[in-house]
Formats: sequence, structure tokens, C-alpha cells
Amino acid sequence: MERAIFAGGCFWCMVQPFEEQDGIESVLSGYTGGHVPNPTYEQVCSKTTGHTEAVEIIFDPEKISYADLVEIYWAQTDPTDAFGQFEDRGDNYRPVIFYETEAQRQIAEQSKDNLQASGRFDRPIVTSIEPSAPFYPAEDYHQAFYRTNPQRYAISSAKRHQFLEENWQ
Repeated sequence: MERAIFAGGCFWCMVQPFEEQDGIESVLSGYTGGHVPNPTYEQVCSKTTGHTEAVEIIFDPEKISYADLVEIYWAQTDPTDAFGQFEDRGDNYRPVIFYETEAQRQIAEQSKDNLQASGRFDRPIVTSIEPSAPFYPAEDYHQAFYRTNPQRYAISSAKRHQFLEENWQ
């Protein structure tokens, strides 16, 4: 098994697209990239810990490649918005691909370059590609939120889904 970590705004919205793929062992919502060990949701929301909401994906590279995961990631985000995603604003919602290995970094960089060259967006692709940092699982009530709170998930993800339909279909 290998690990991938992606931040793309609210972690509630980042779980389902990955969880539905063959070869995914688990998708965990959490926090990474900050300077406070074991932060709480309230601390991360205070924008004082340096963390961003992210998902940790454990996957079988024999069934799904890291490159495939990066392509799925792009199609869940607005890669031209460095200051959050959709209605979620601030550093704790910034888009980041956190790489585990040099091979992952190279795949992410090449994919980002390809997306920029594609002309799909008329603004620069600003998603950061950074080395992984400690990942702290979010509280239980955040896990698999789309399944446990489908109505609230639908409301919170409406802008994201509209953007995705307009830009990634």
C-alpha cells in the first residue's frame, strides 16, 4: 500500500470521489502542514495552526496509480484559487498536493504542467506541491461526512459541484 495526501478545500468534499475508486483502502479526513501537534477542528478553523484540511488516501498501486489519483484530485478543485476553495476561504482550505516521495513529486509537477498547458483554465494553476508533513486525523464526526450527514453535505458542496460540472465535464 502507498499513501497520498491532498488538500482541496473542505475535507468533507474530498472523500467520496476517492473512496469510490477501486484500489482505495481508506480515505481519512484530517489536518496537515501546520506547526501544532494534534490540532482540533476549532484550532485549525482559528487559522493559527498553519494546518490545512486534507485527506489521507491509502491505496494499492497495483490497482490504481498515483498519477490516476492526481487526475481525480484536479477534477475536485479549482486549481486557479490559492486562497481556499469555493465558499471555504483561507489558508486552512488552500489546495495542496502533499507528496511522499520524489516520484510522487515528479508526477504531481508534470500533471500540473500538463493542466496549465491544456488551456482548460485562463488563469494560472496555483495549487501548491509540497513535501508531506505529519497528518492528524480529524474528529470522528468529520469522517465519511457525505454518508453520515448527506443533507448538510449536499448544502455545503453545492458551489463545488456546480463549478466541477461547468469546468471538468
